Amino acid sequence: MLTPSANIVFEFAGAHTEVPPMVKAFFLSKEWMWRAYGGATLILGLLFAQIKIAVMVNEANKRLYDVLPDAAHHSLSDFYGAIFQILWIGGPTVLIGTIAVYITRKYAFWWREAITFYYIPLWRNVVADIEGASQRIQEDVYRGTKVMEGIGWQIASSIFILVGFVPILWELSRGVQVSVLSAIPGSLVWVAFAVSFGGLGISWLVGSKLPALEYDNQRVEAAFRKELVYGEDDKEIYASEEVLRNQFNDIRANSNRLFLHSAYFDLWKYAYSHTVWIVPFLALSSGLFYGLLTFGVMMQVVDAFSRVNNSLGQFIHNWGMITEVRSICRRLREFKHNLETYQATDKPAQVAYRASGPEKCTFPRI
Repeated sequence: MLTPSANIVFEFAGAHTEVPPMVKAFFLSKEWMWRAYGGATLILGLLFAQIKIAVMVNEANKRLYDVLPDAAHHSLSDFYGAIFQILWIGGPTVLIGTIAVYITRKYAFWWREAITFYYIPLWRNVVADIEGASQRIQEDVYRGTKVMEGIGWQIASSIFILVGFVPILWELSRGVQVSVLSAIPGSLVWVAFAVSFGGLGISWLVGSKLPALEYDNQRVEAAFRKELVYGEDDKEIYASEEVLRNQFNDIRANSNRLFLHSAYFDLWKYAYSHTVWIVPFLALSSGLFYGLLTFGVMMQVVDAFSRVNNSLGQFIHNWGMITEVRSICRRLREFKHNLETYQATDKPAQVAYRASGPEKCTFPRI
């Protein structure tokens, strides 16, 4: 039986940091460790193969974009040759991508199973009525691993994209003719970093309230759902229209706040996406018009810049998933704390859900 004394704690700079259950249950378990690290190694290997092919396609694209603007000096066979070269090089990504997605889904399910049966022994040994235990074990663990499947893949992909395309972008920065940038080695790399990290910083500020609002939203939804479940067994005592209406008022108030703050973030996200694509064109347009580089080189730079910027900007484009996983981790930490606090003892403790009526959360009406 796992107890609080069995927690693994890291000591860093004089502070104790407990390993999160989502990590401990999978990556530090003898039962699951081989699947955790073996599966991760296989997924990363497939991802590396995809990025390697993407780098080759980037080079092949240069040939195509050199042919198209100068069709008068090329034959139709040159065009077909460039097209088929791209298809031939990129073809294996179809099979590799399919295999990678399949294994990633299996990996996420293994992770979910490990976390589920990490919590179940703790839950079976508590003597208290911990509100939302079934939801934490089933829904939050499922959603948490599902979101981590997407985020983990994107983070790993971003790292490999940086490894594969930053050297290309650094070399192609030689074509920049803007006076301020031309004197800086690898200028396009630094521009991509500045745009991406600047966008991430603004995103963090604009979306700072979203995790707490998502957390509150799950709490009021759980209270409403549980009242309905109780009502299925006894409508005389539970699920009166007045109680349900009051609980739904809480849902409405929190949802309105969540919608409002999400709108702020969406305004920023769409504005960022609408303008960031123009950056490489602004940096290279003078070189193109002065005949210092070809259209093919320019499009190669645009492709490399977009890949680097998108890899660094994944957090901006997927802020909703990040908000969700942050709120889930918060709920699971609280759940684990309650499980450990109310483990079976000589003196039973009780944490009643309806000790004094339905749970009431107060939010400003919007």
